[in-house]
Amino acid sequence: MVRAIAYSAEARAERTRKAYSSAFTGFVNWCRSVGANPMPAEAPTVAAYVAHLADSGRKAATINLHVAAIAAVHRAGGHEPPTGAEAVKATVRGARRALGTRQTRKAPATAETLKKVLRKVPDTTTGLRDRALLLLGFAAALRRSELVALDVADLERVPDGIIVHIRRSKTDQDGAGQEIAVPRGSKLKVCEALDAWLAAARIITGPVFRSINKGGAISSERLTDRSVADIMKHHIAAAGLDATLFSGHSLRAGFVTSALAAGADVLKVMHVTRHTQVTTLQKYDRRARAFDDHAGKKFL
Repeated sequence: MVRAIAYSAEARAERTRKAYSSAFTGFVNWCRSVGANPMPAEAPTVAAYVAHLADSGRKAATINLHVAAIAAVHRAGGHEPPTGAEAVKATVRGARRALGTRQTRKAPATAETLKKVLRKVPDTTTGLRDRALLLLGFAAALRRSELVALDVADLERVPDGIIVHIRRSKTDQDGAGQEIAVPRGSKLKVCEALDAWLAAARIITGPVFRSINKGGAISSERLTDRSVADIMKHHIAAAGLDATLFSGHSLRAGFVTSALAAGADVLKVMHVTRHTQVTTLQKYDRRARAFDDHAGKKFL
């Protein structure tokens, strides 16, 4: 039953597949606890599950994920998804109204924030790695999964900096490949930090960012995407900032926020972030320009 996820989700991103698998497993376990059949499930069963999630304090976005997973597995098994029934839709709408749909967004790690953070990063082997990771993740607006998936062969050296080759990403599941230009720069000096790490670690092939044990030995294994968030939070806290406000996505969000605040053209920003819709950047633009020509500027 749960295996149906693996076959139906091949066209989806890896993180989506994992999320669907986890969500559907939760549904199966709940069905067993109440003596209901999870596959094929009846609409009243799914509606009751949605109510259970809402009563348990799950967020609206989480409920939507579980409903989508249930629908995906049923389609994979050749069944009509029970999620299309009005009883389920009405329960979802009620849950959304009761819980609210506002997402809690993490703070962007802007260029100014990174400057503060980098002052506290030590010049140890681990520090060199973390400095390079934070700067490259920021400068190329990379997703956590993209950052840890990089190999040395994906870094093309050119006179003005580095061309980062992304072999596969959330928006390129067919693996056509994407390229991101990272300028050498004179302020944050991303390329300089990257070269310092690779030289210190004597890495010439394979994964760029690797785990380091307590003794300082560098592994041949690449970091996980979870590691990016942990490294980010560690150095944010070391700089005296509230680590709970930041996440691994803060680097990508920080580039967008910094670029728009500096007056960069939206289309140029999209060349780096690889967003396909301008509207996706609007939330960052509103934050970056929140105080520009403010309505109360002359009297507050």
